[in-house]
Amino acid sequence: MKRLHVLFVLHLGLSATCMGKDRLISADASYLSPVDLLAGEKGKRLYVLEHSGNRLDVLDLKDEKIVKSYELPDAPTGMTRNGKGDLFYITLDGPEGQVVALDVKKGKILYRIDVGHTPMCPVLNEDESVLYVPNRFTNDVSVVDLEKRDEVHRIPVLREPVSVVLAKGGALLFLTHLLPAGPADADVVAASVSVIDTEKNELYRTIPLVNGSIVLRGICASPDGHFVYVTHGLARFHLPTTQLERGWMNTNALSVIDAEKLMLINTVLLDDVDLGAANPWDVSCSEDGKWLCASLAGTHEVCVIQRQALHDKLEKVAAGEAVSEVSKEPDDVPNDLAFLVGFKRRLALAGNGPRSIVTCQGKVYAAEYFTDSVGVADLDPEAYHRPRSIALGPEPEPSPVRKGEVFFNDAQLCFQKWQSCASCHPDGRADGLNWDLLNDGMGNPKNTKSMVWAHRTPPAMITGVRDKAETAVRAGIRYIQFAVRPEEDAQAIDAYLSSLEPVPSPFLVKGKLSPNAKRGKKLFARAGCADCHAQPLFTNQEGYDVGSGIARENGVEFDTPTLVENWRTGPFLYDGRAASMIQVLTKYNPEDKHGVTSDLSEKELQDLAEYVLSQ
Repeated sequence: MKRLHVLFVLHLGLSATCMGKDRLISADASYLSPVDLLAGEKGKRLYVLEHSGNRLDVLDLKDEKIVKSYELPDAPTGMTRNGKGDLFYITLDGPEGQVVALDVKKGKILYRIDVGHTPMCPVLNEDESVLYVPNRFTNDVSVVDLEKRDEVHRIPVLREPVSVVLAKGGALLFLTHLLPAGPADADVVAASVSVIDTEKNELYRTIPLVNGSIVLRGICASPDGHFVYVTHGLARFHLPTTQLERGWMNTNALSVIDAEKLMLINTVLLDDVDLGAANPWDVSCSEDGKWLCASLAGTHEVCVIQRQALHDKLEKVAAGEAVSEVSKEPDDVPNDLAFLVGFKRRLALAGNGPRSIVTCQGKVYAAEYFTDSVGVADLDPEAYHRPRSIALGPEPEPSPVRKGEVFFNDAQLCFQKWQSCASCHPDGRADGLNWDLLNDGMGNPKNTKSMVWAHRTPPAMITGVRDKAETAVRAGIRYIQFAVRPEEDAQAIDAYLSSLEPVPSPFLVKGKLSPNAKRGKKLFARAGCADCHAQPLFTNQEGYDVGSGIARENGVEFDTPTLVENWRTGPFLYDGRAASMIQVLTKYNPEDKHGVTSDLSEKELQDLAEYVLSQ
C-alpha cells in the first residue's frame, strides 16, 4: 500500500513557537524581543532568537550566561536546525521573505533562499532534504529543496499560516493559521487545521476546530507522534459583551487532535473558574511525554498539564461517562472551566509576555518577549516554584510606545485576566469575528476593526459612535476590560496604536502596483470609489448609507473605513458577510450605491479588487 504523506495546516494565527511581528516604531534595536527557543546539546544550552535584536544568542544553562551571539541581517521570525546541530535555518521578516542557513560552527551565513511574504517557523522533513516554510501573508507554504538551495513549489493554504510540526515519524506535518477564513455572519466561525499531502504538494483535508476558535498560535506533537496539540483563543462571540465572569466573552483553550484519524478529539479550557488564562501562545511536550506545557502570554505564566491524565479524562467522556458536573458528554468539554482541575498547574513567571517555550532537563523555559529574558520553571510538581528569569541583556527603559504595546497585550489590565486588547486585535489588527459591543445598541454585532491608522482617521467604531480613537481606547478599558486604569495606561496604548504602520500588501510586485492593479486604479476613480476613499488616508472620514445595512441596520450610515491594509482585514462590510473583495463589489452592491461597478466586466472587477487589496 502506498504511503500517504500529508502536511497539516492549522488556520488561525501566529505561531507560538515562532512569531513574526509587525513593524512598529517600538521595534528598535534597544529591545531584543525573544520570540523563539531551541534546546541545545544534551540540554546544556538554549538557543534564543531575538526579533528586535536581529540576532541568535547561545545561552549556557549552567552558568545562565550568553556565551555566543550571531548577528542576523533582518528581524528573525522562527528557526529550526539540522540533526547535527551545526546548521540553523532561520526565517527573516518582510514582504520579500528569506530563509538563511547559518553555520554556527563557522559563524557565518552560508546561503539565502527567497520565499514568500513574512515567512514563519520553518521545519525540516525527516531526512533533512526539504524545508517547509509557511508564508503568513501570501497564504501558502514554500517547499524548499535544500540540495538545490531553492524553493521548488508553493502550496496554497488558508488564511495566515504561521507554524508547523512533524508527527508520526515525520510522515505528517501539521501547520497552523492565525484567523478564520470565510464570512463572519455565519453561526459557526472558527479557524481550522488543514492537512496537506506532501507527496503531491496539495491540500488534502481540513479539520475544523470548535466554534469561536481564533488566534491559533502554538502547535506541538506528542513524542510518539500520535497526537497534536494547538493553543488558541475560544471566543464567545454570539453573546453580547455585558460581563466577563466565567469566560463570558473570551476563554483560552488547548485543542487535541488525533494525528492518525485526522480528527479533533476535543478542546479543553486552560482558564480557571474565576481567573482567565489569556492569550495562550506556545505549547510543548516534555521529552518523556509526561507533561504538556503552554505559555500564557497575557497572564505571564506557564500552564503545566499531566498529559496522560488529560487523555484519560477525554477518553472517559468520549465513552459516555460524566466526568464532572459540567462535562457529561464530549460537547460539554469546551465549556467546562474545571475540566483540568487536579492535573493542571499555572506557574507564574518573573518576566512579561512569554511566547515560545521549550522543555528540557525537567524544566520549561519561556521566551519573555517584553522583558528581554528567559523564564524558568520546574516541571516537577513537588519542586518549590519561585518565579525567576535569566536576563539576556540589560533591560532598557521602555518608551511610551513600548509601554503601550505591553499594556495592549497584558491581561492584568482586565477584570479576572480573561483577555487583553490583543485577544480581539491580534498584532493590533482584526480577529475576523462579529462582536456585540453595546456601543450602538444590543443585538447588532459588528465586525472587529483593525487598529492601523485608527488614530489618524476619526471617528472611531463602524458607525462612528466614538468621536476619536482615544475615546474608544478608554471606553474599551472600562466596558470591555471592565477595569478602571490610570490615564497614563490609556495614553501609552494610544502611543502604541499610533505607531502601527501598514505592512506592504502581498498583492504588490516588488513594492509597486501590478499591471492589473494599475488598471484597477483607473477603475477605482471611474467607479466613484475615490470620492469617499480619497488618498492619502483612503477615507474622507464621513458616514454614508451605501445600501449595505440589513434588518435593524437598514438605512444606517457607516463610517467610511480607510482602505489601508484592507487586504488583511477581511471579511468585509460591517457584519463581515463578504468573504472577498469581489463580493463587496458585486453580490453586496446590487444598486451601485457602494461604487458604480455593475457595468464592469469580470476582468475589470478583478483589476479593481486587486488595486483595492494592494493598499
